[in-house]
Amino acid sequence: MAAPITSPNEPFPRPDNKAQATTSHRQGSFVVTSRKLPISKAGPIDAMERSLGIPVPEMIFGDNLVGVRHVPSGWAIEFNAYDALDAVDKTDRNMLQVAYARSWSASREQTSAGIKDVVKPYDWSYSTTYRGTVVSAPSLPPPPPPPPSDSNSVPTTSSTNTPTEADGKVEGKKLPEFRPTDKPIPIELLKRRDPILFFDDVMLYESELDDNGISVLSVKVRVHERRMLLLARLFMRLDNVVVRVRDTRVYVDFATDEVTREYTARELGFEDVKRKLLMTGLMPDAVTVAMRDANQFADLLPIVEQTLESVSLRS
Repeated sequence: MAAPITSPNEPFPRPDNKAQATTSHRQGSFVVTSRKLPISKAGPIDAMERSLGIPVPEMIFGDNLVGVRHVPSGWAIEFNAYDALDAVDKTDRNMLQVAYARSWSASREQTSAGIKDVVKPYDWSYSTTYRGTVVSAPSLPPPPPPPPSDSNSVPTTSSTNTPTEADGKVEGKKLPEFRPTDKPIPIELLKRRDPILFFDDVMLYESELDDNGISVLSVKVRVHERRMLLLARLFMRLDNVVVRVRDTRVYVDFATDEVTREYTARELGFEDVKRKLLMTGLMPDAVTVAMRDANQFADLLPIVEQTLESVSLRS
């Protein structure tokens, strides 16, 4: 049970709240960590907006995170709301964005003044290009101790909410970097019904775009004995205008200590997505429901950008 809030004006989570909201699981040489806390309060929101230079979404979970750390090297990648919003376009140089705003305004018979109110000097749809933060001194808690060794090539581990001292921190050392690769994530292996040793689903932010759609960034992670997959998904639907799905997948092979990161951006006009869903045989009412769930149509959207890279962490 989380520690109680001692004051109604308490702006920042207490350290013991963060510790109790954090869970870590060690598998082989890696530690997977997630932290879930309530929506940020006024104090942290104001501080975040001053630092970012843009307004933040209505629902911002500034203390939530998901991270993966390679203990021997100190290499880590984490996903958090601040860095995700920092990757949002803070300019009005994206003319496609302006065109969308005009379409949005026209669809609601708004005046030119309404258009000016929509087109702000930042990407008000919060369509981040965030692919995670690679760090050498992560904000993740120290990893739990390694489990007793056995004859398996990939040691099994336990989960904990109270990690002990770090045993893999590296100071002043240049860590390995992601490089382009042509070796894809082994989807067929991930389809196997292997036992799930650790799972979490963490929200980073959500906006209803002034009741004209949705923009939500969340991270799911599942760990098996020999591999794991993390999916960070940005789903943005601007009603009557455009739909975007931007996925970052991080795959870890525990046997080889190799990490693969795949980024895929998909995008299609709002009416085109509805038309594709109708062509699958859905009734109009079911299409309306499906438009609220990116899982229902993500594969129907064309890919507009894709990158594939990997990093080997075995010394």
